[in-house]
Amino acid sequence: MERSDIPSLHINNGFKASGLKAVLFDMDGVLFDSMPRHAKAWVRVCRDHGLNISDAEPYYHEGRTGDDTIDIFTRRFLGRPATAEEKRQIYEEKCRYFNDYAEEAPQMPGAQELLTKVRDEGLTIVVVTGSGQDSLLQRLEHGYHGFFRRELVVCSHDTKRGKPAPDPYLMGLKKAGVAASEAVVIENAPLGVQAAVAAGIFTVAVNTGPLDERVLYDAGAGIVFPSMQACADAWPDFLSKLSAAH
Repeated sequence: MERSDIPSLHINNGFKASGLKAVLFDMDGVLFDSMPRHAKAWVRVCRDHGLNISDAEPYYHEGRTGDDTIDIFTRRFLGRPATAEEKRQIYEEKCRYFNDYAEEAPQMPGAQELLTKVRDEGLTIVVVTGSGQDSLLQRLEHGYHGFFRRELVVCSHDTKRGKPAPDPYLMGLKKAGVAASEAVVIENAPLGVQAAVAAGIFTVAVNTGPLDERVLYDAGAGIVFPSMQACADAWPDFLSKLSAAH
């Protein structure tokens, strides 16, 4: 991607690229091409429990905690909130189904190249995921050896509220020891973009799913790339353009 091909910027906070200290990455759909497996697992377990969601439904809730997602579905199909036992059982079954497919979830093309550029710039790398599955957190080390430290991973167990609330990204800032104006988020889901923007962080969206890019801009993304590879290719010029915008 040439510099002239970089998508237009929408500056929505006080970020200055010259002060960048940390990059906060979502995991599913950003680091791993795992959302199709998540969607398949959600559809399977929900239909097992009489929650007849569509095949596309999980993509609209990407980034939510499992408990919140299950509660939305039971309210719609059963007319009531999910019980604690239902949340536990359904999520455990969903994780089990996902693990049947997990080995098929490869690295997202371009993700390691971008991580390398970020690390070589001396920036702190943080992961902020709505997942609480140990198998997925372990995949960070297996898939990207040496890039991540467990103390710089925020998962669903670290905050009471998940995306789209800002709490996960606020926790990511806290763990990194940086201000919102000193960080950038890499996200692929509208709810994740909303969470990052609500935390005051400039948000780069990568459109690795089936949604129109307008959905990501409407959620508050400052810029949208069509893939992680495009983001990695444009990263130095993107930062230069971002600096020039202030």
